[in-house]
Amino acid sequence: MAKEALADYINNIVQLSEEQLQLALSYFKESSHSKFEHLVNEGTVGQYMNFVTKGCLRIYFLREGGQETTRHFAFENQFATGLASFITENPSLENIQVMEDSELLRISRKDFYYLLNVIPAWEKFYRFYLENAYINNLEIFHREVTKDAELRYKELLARSPEVVRRLSNKVVASYLNMSPETLSRMKSR
Repeated sequence: MAKEALADYINNIVQLSEEQLQLALSYFKESSHSKFEHLVNEGTVGQYMNFVTKGCLRIYFLREGGQETTRHFAFENQFATGLASFITENPSLENIQVMEDSELLRISRKDFYYLLNVIPAWEKFYRFYLENAYINNLEIFHREVTKDAELRYKELLARSPEVVRRLSNKVVASYLNMSPETLSRMKSR
């Protein structure tokens, strides 16, 4: 069942033969993770790309003084990885944390790059992933530079209500770059 969701995700991006699709799927391994577990810690190398079949992952940075700033959430049928570390094999600047008990399909960097060599259309899949990561980061930067706290919150509610519904105020506030108290005041209005 979990691999069916991943197969659907892949098939919506690239057209692979059944043989190519089965080969790609064979490299994704199922894994279960507990709430608050860290998959990657800052300073370690991120070796896996994660497809969420159940639950939620978050990618966050630590600021000076230990304050958390969340960059991205991945819910069901979404990918999450610390892309810079995955690509370069350098220590990660980010942390990846499990926010709910989660079921993942994970592919190692080695296997992912192997697929790039043996399935020509896998390049298109990777390009799609990279392009979306770039757009996501640009949207985050734009949001932070041009929008006030209330507008950031309203847009999040409209675009991704599951973030507010499923996660704590503290985590949501770290994503919106505001204090939990400010978020609580907005939610009460």
